[in-house]
Amino acid sequence: MSVDPDLTGAAGTALPVALDAAGGDHGAPPNVEGAVQAARAGVSVLLVGDQVRLHAELGRHEGSASLPLEVVHADDVIGMDEHATDVRSRAQASINVCTRLVREGRASAAVSMGHSGATMASALLTLGRLKGVDRPAILTHLPARGGFTTMLDVGANADVRAVYLAQWAQLATVYLRVLEGREQPTVGLLSIGEEDHKGSALVLETHALLRALHGRGINFHGNIEGRDIFLGTTDIVVTDGFTGNVCLKLAEGEAKVMFGWVRDAIQSSVRGKLGGLLVRPALRGLADRMDPSTYGASILIGVRGLAFIGHGSADARAVKNALLRAARAHEAGLIPRLQAALDAGPVAQPGA
Repeated sequence: MSVDPDLTGAAGTALPVALDAAGGDHGAPPNVEGAVQAARAGVSVLLVGDQVRLHAELGRHEGSASLPLEVVHADDVIGMDEHATDVRSRAQASINVCTRLVREGRASAAVSMGHSGATMASALLTLGRLKGVDRPAILTHLPARGGFTTMLDVGANADVRAVYLAQWAQLATVYLRVLEGREQPTVGLLSIGEEDHKGSALVLETHALLRALHGRGINFHGNIEGRDIFLGTTDIVVTDGFTGNVCLKLAEGEAKVMFGWVRDAIQSSVRGKLGGLLVRPALRGLADRMDPSTYGASILIGVRGLAFIGHGSADARAVKNALLRAARAHEAGLIPRLQAALDAGPVAQPGA
């Protein structure tokens, strides 16, 4: 079976991935196109949404009838401007159908480019938490020197406790070990200074807890500052969801502004335009590294099942890569391996 070059190591899986094909800013078209691309790379996909519209969209893609794609009807979708709590009363919403398919063992993972809050709520309500986890976190990858830096939480929990961050450090360590082959990933605690005594009360408490857990399932580097995220100082960065989300949006915004500056500089003169022709291949490669669609979606780590959350503006490439990443996580047995690590301890138990 051939492997898609965007995510080396992804391949088919016995169970299909459930895709919220109605979710996102652009609805079915990029979701279906991405699913077709993933299916051609060997991943089976359940397209969840309005069956009439999805079949019509599939008909636009030549050869899709022979691919491992199946439509599962859902007559409701939670819009981007609606409340996440709506998942409680709208059982037939596409994201709820996706997470139920995972719970029932009919799908390996749920992937959505739709309402992130609704996806988190549905995953929690339907799948529950892994034993030993107080709160799940959104784990994402940010481009950094030498590759990428893994950061969590980037938006699931604005108000946190030190024990949550310690649990997330352990979950992220297992995640990188299982999916990225990093045997002893380093963990950095985001703070306003490298010194142990700097930071908020939360940072100081978390630092002491992570220091005590160093060598016991966590390879704690110490405090890091914002600049270290992109320098790749540590493999993992843990922080609260409020700070993490600000960092993520700041990085995405700054990348767009910087490329705008480069484009303006190149187009400002004849010499610049000539130079632009020479550097175009390098700039294209740089843009690709910084494109969120390269990683596809972020995992909601800590729930008792695989759930991935993507950008509402995701294009087909992002959808495809999210599906490939989800399939690879299932094939690697990520959920049972996370639970095994938590059962082994020694991170504090929920409510401690």
